[in-house]
Amino acid sequence: MDAVGTGVLAGCAVWALVTAAVHDGRPEGVLLAVLALAAGYAAGRILGALLPVAAPCAGSLAGLALAMALPRLGPGPEAVAPSGHAGATAAVLALSAGAACCAAWTTPVASLRLALWVLAGSAVVAGALLGSTAAVVTCCAVLLCSLVAGRVARRGPALAGLAVVAALATGLIWAVAGNALPGGLADAVRDRLTPERVGLWRDALGMARRASGFGVGPGRFGELSETAARSTPSDGRPHSAPLQLAAEQGVVGVALLAAVFCWVLFALWRAPRPTPVVLSAGAALTALAVLAAAGNALGFTTVTVGAGLLAGLATARPLAEAPPSVPARATGAPSRGECDLRGGRPAS
Repeated sequence: MDAVGTGVLAGCAVWALVTAAVHDGRPEGVLLAVLALAAGYAAGRILGALLPVAAPCAGSLAGLALAMALPRLGPGPEAVAPSGHAGATAAVLALSAGAACCAAWTTPVASLRLALWVLAGSAVVAGALLGSTAAVVTCCAVLLCSLVAGRVARRGPALAGLAVVAALATGLIWAVAGNALPGGLADAVRDRLTPERVGLWRDALGMARRASGFGVGPGRFGELSETAARSTPSDGRPHSAPLQLAAEQGVVGVALLAAVFCWVLFALWRAPRPTPVVLSAGAALTALAVLAAAGNALGFTTVTVGAGLLAGLATARPLAEAPPSVPARATGAPSRGECDLRGGRPAS
């Protein structure tokens, strides 16, 4: 699985360099995001093996501290939906809630587990104090999914459901950009969005249609978008990761982004950690995918490092695993410990 992930991330970096060379683009942002994700994932795998409870707990506390202490992660006065800094705040808090839930499901100490559930709920409170509706909604969703995960016997269908949620969110954003929603639904969605954001999405979709092969080049959306030129201030991004990659790197860029998310879900499915831990991390990463589809969450290095760290923690292999019993070896049947580690699925 690590080899597959390495190949996918390497493909993201190489394709960014190729499209930048074709259109004289600036691939530094994509390369930094790939590096941050890979570094976070590697650190998570190491820390998750050494400190399966303490590491996600420390990560959750660090995320809460960053969201509360760093002004540039706080939602600005113009934030209406999860975009820009507001999306970054919601993403950091959702990842913090997911890490706390993972730690809670890992520890066998009842009192510590209760404290970790309180820590996960603190992310919801932090989002409310920061005035971020997106943070409150996503953190509540992560916490609810984690609580339900304790009753899920098979992780495969649950992870598939999370993939469907991310796909539906991306499809909704794409439909808004293409003006393809029915009248009533379109009005309801637009009421939650600003005209500038819808204009940015439509500009990105138009670029993707005109240059579907190699895109217009990484980092060049702001130069070619009429909406971005009229907006003040503007960061030169369409505030949607799928649409930005479609505009700047073409169809292949979008496919590589989807491949990264699918690889993470597949790695979680194959992970030796208990099913509630895996599904808690999957819920938090799916919340991040939804925020990235409708905002600029992935434009912050803190978010990409946190996403990689959580994925690594949830897929880390314990240093010492209990060996299967002798009868299980003789009959070829999986032991109880092996089934429990994979949520009822035999270990490979």
